[in-house]
Amino acid sequence: MLNIDDPAQVQKTPAILRLGFRPFFLGGATVAALFIPLWLLTWFYPQYSSFDNQFWTQVVPLWWHPHEMLFGFGLAIVCGFLLTAVQTWTNQPSLSGWPLAATFACWLMARLFLLMPGNIPLWVPALFDSLFLGLAALRLWQCIFKVRQWNNIGFPLMIMMALVINLLSYYALYQRDFSLSHHIWQGMLWWLGLVITIVGGRVIPFFTAMKLKHTKPAPIVWLDRTIIALMLLLIAHGIGQFLPMMIEQAVLFVTASLHLVRWLRWLPQRTLKEPMLWSLQLPYLFLPLTLFGLAWFVDNAFAYRSLLHLFAIGCMAGLCLSMISRVSLGHTSRNIYQGPKMTIAFVSIALSAVVRAILPIIAPQYIGEFFWIAGGLWFVAFAMFVWHYAPILSKPRVDGRPG
Repeated sequence: MLNIDDPAQVQKTPAILRLGFRPFFLGGATVAALFIPLWLLTWFYPQYSSFDNQFWTQVVPLWWHPHEMLFGFGLAIVCGFLLTAVQTWTNQPSLSGWPLAATFACWLMARLFLLMPGNIPLWVPALFDSLFLGLAALRLWQCIFKVRQWNNIGFPLMIMMALVINLLSYYALYQRDFSLSHHIWQGMLWWLGLVITIVGGRVIPFFTAMKLKHTKPAPIVWLDRTIIALMLLLIAHGIGQFLPMMIEQAVLFVTASLHLVRWLRWLPQRTLKEPMLWSLQLPYLFLPLTLFGLAWFVDNAFAYRSLLHLFAIGCMAGLCLSMISRVSLGHTSRNIYQGPKMTIAFVSIALSAVVRAILPIIAPQYIGEFFWIAGGLWFVAFAMFVWHYAPILSKPRVDGRPG
């Protein structure tokens, strides 16, 4: 068992600040639950929004929405997970106490400054966002480098890559270059896809095999390395848009096919009776489905943009929801398979992806209605997490151990 803290010292730390998953999972899920309804209200009924027109003179809605879903919600969950997992991987203490509070405060201040009306300089939220990501990357690097665990050294480097991409997104907003910002969002989606490729490839087959009591399929090295290389190419192309359309289509199709082969080896059909397993398997399936769809609609800008939400909601958000539900129970010493019933939440986020991404392509005349239905399903999913898990995340482990 991991025991790298002095329990007498840890007990002086508020439970919410004892390990990275606690504040970042709760904060990220709260932002997810609140910001989608806020986005819909402000976009469709600005007269009823709590923001006056001054707000939108500095931060444009079409920039704010994807930025906050990627860097507000997505990066909070990723950093919360990595700051927790690195302690298990390396047996080195991760962020806790006031250093964790300071890192989380930087994340939170960036979110709040982007919501404040008026002419707050963009460098202010950009600074806090950069501090959040920089501090997280630094701690990951320190833990991994200290034990020379080179197989995980890519994670702090990836967080620093996200920091640079985020600064580029602030530059795009400052320049009012929304073509560039759209390319940035696409690149960041595939950045998250790369994280899912690496982390999901480790945990999904492991958790499945452990619960079902069968041998975990051995990774196929060339398959995994090829997928990672292709995901890196998609990140670069998402931002730079340098591939000819036919080459992009081929890359999307090949990447989708390899992901699907990889997923089928994890025996997803055997997980249908356990929500805490199929809620990991189903989101990963949305990744190759999205790539196949993008390859098919590569020359249709409307369908292409709509299908990016199939990944953003179905895969990224769906896997985040499943992982934070699982990790929050496991790292507070609770039975993962006897925790709060989250089946409705897992189904809601999958349906939200289909309603938001696919139905507008089929019936574009009802796109507004589809947005509201998808937003409602999204809200149900993350509101359920906040409702059930806020007490768990804000209380000490049930076994009295640190963490």
